[in-house]
Amino acid sequence: MLNINNNAANIKREILVRIAKLQLAGKLEEGVHYIPREMVPRNATPMRCCIFHDREIMRLRVIARLGCSVENYDEEKTLASYARESLEREKPTWPMLTVLDEACNACVKSQYMVTNACQACLARPCMVNCPKKAIDIKNGRAHIEVEKCINCGLCLQNCPYHAVIKIPVPCEESCPVGAISKDENGKERIDYHKCIFCGNCMRECPFGAMMDKGQLVDVIKRIMDGKKVVALYAPAVAAQFRAVPGQLESALKKAGFSRTWEVAIGADITADREAVEFEERMEHGHVLMTTSCCPAYVRAVKRHVPQLVPCISDTRSPMHYTAALAKKADPDCVSVFIGPCLAKRREGLDDEFVDYVLSIEEIGALLIAKGIDIGKEEAAPGTIIPTASGRSFAAAGGVAEAVRVRLKHPEKLRPVVINGLNKPGMKQLALYGKIQSGEMPHNDDTPNLVEVMACEGGCIGGPSVITNPKVAVGQLKKYVGEGAADTLKPSAPPPDAVQAEG
Repeated sequence: MLNINNNAANIKREILVRIAKLQLAGKLEEGVHYIPREMVPRNATPMRCCIFHDREIMRLRVIARLGCSVENYDEEKTLASYARESLEREKPTWPMLTVLDEACNACVKSQYMVTNACQACLARPCMVNCPKKAIDIKNGRAHIEVEKCINCGLCLQNCPYHAVIKIPVPCEESCPVGAISKDENGKERIDYHKCIFCGNCMRECPFGAMMDKGQLVDVIKRIMDGKKVVALYAPAVAAQFRAVPGQLESALKKAGFSRTWEVAIGADITADREAVEFEERMEHGHVLMTTSCCPAYVRAVKRHVPQLVPCISDTRSPMHYTAALAKKADPDCVSVFIGPCLAKRREGLDDEFVDYVLSIEEIGALLIAKGIDIGKEEAAPGTIIPTASGRSFAAAGGVAEAVRVRLKHPEKLRPVVINGLNKPGMKQLALYGKIQSGEMPHNDDTPNLVEVMACEGGCIGGPSVITNPKVAVGQLKKYVGEGAADTLKPSAPPPDAVQAEG
């Protein structure tokens, strides 16, 4: 997994901060033109052939951050025109991803290569175990004939010197459903019919060619227009900042949000409902039930493992229930979900209560642009405090545990967690699909609740996080322990919380 501390991510964040500062100053249209030349000055060392090519790629990055697709890019169109379109649009546009051709490295097809660590040993396990006899010895080193190689990886697995390496295509390698492939020019394309919007390609591309289309401009515009814009922040957001409960709320209000809602409140509603639903399903003889809060997982099942569709919980996600509460409290408000997830942008397009979805990167940029330091804010926690289990939804295993503690007979629960929808994770899904369809037998030891998190580690490992997931785990535990309600029910629960959809 590509470390979050990298130059591509830093450039993305700097563009976001620059756009936010210009918009807050009322100078977005006139100032956006200068971002590429300011970030790639004339005396800069070029990344590509020259600084003018680098500036053109930077221009495309700015367009994506403005929330526009670059697939039909018009080089005659000014950045001011793109900014104007962003300020005038009423809602985000499909799809949530866009591919920057100019940034794409057109990586060679994934292949194996022998390095100079090869000793041309007597055992030659690479040759003996190659099923296509694609390896021979040339100039005192093993050599792979690319035409014969089927990329099985047995040579890499058997070399005692680790002399064989795999040269991957990072975006293709990270996609769990084969939605990314090369076009006739060697550039990568996304098949949106297959795509589950997990965001792996966006996170793993070392050239930053896969980009999510921003919604920060839209949200800032609504705030500056004087709308009542409410922030719905996911538990994973709190794990990104070194803050105590209440400081994030204060920072968001200073940034212009009229009210904040902790999405862990919606997680409590989700867990309550899933616990009831699980017991009802088991009473009716169902084999298993899966969680439903991860939209990338739900889409993965519907597109790639249809046998599991009947097993998906009918319960809606924490984002949905929290947005419903926000709209119930103020029907005229503009609801903005904040989280680390690309798939939530897709879910947000279909949710009647969600107006916009911001990434953690975007909210971080807004706070920087306004000069707000969360760690220095005075804690002002909300009136509704979620349970510890609600806040723990952000980590792998948290959903299953939240359901377990709410069951009348928790001893009947046999949970399993699919921690990350990578290619092995998709194989696990297929396995449970066969159990559900009857192709494979099941017994009393077979799991009956499957929690699925598309991101390894849970939401705290999402594609738009700004803190190392290992550090975020510790910060989440601290956040949960410092301010969550002790009981299973949130303190001061909202009236008719479970019926909030109405």
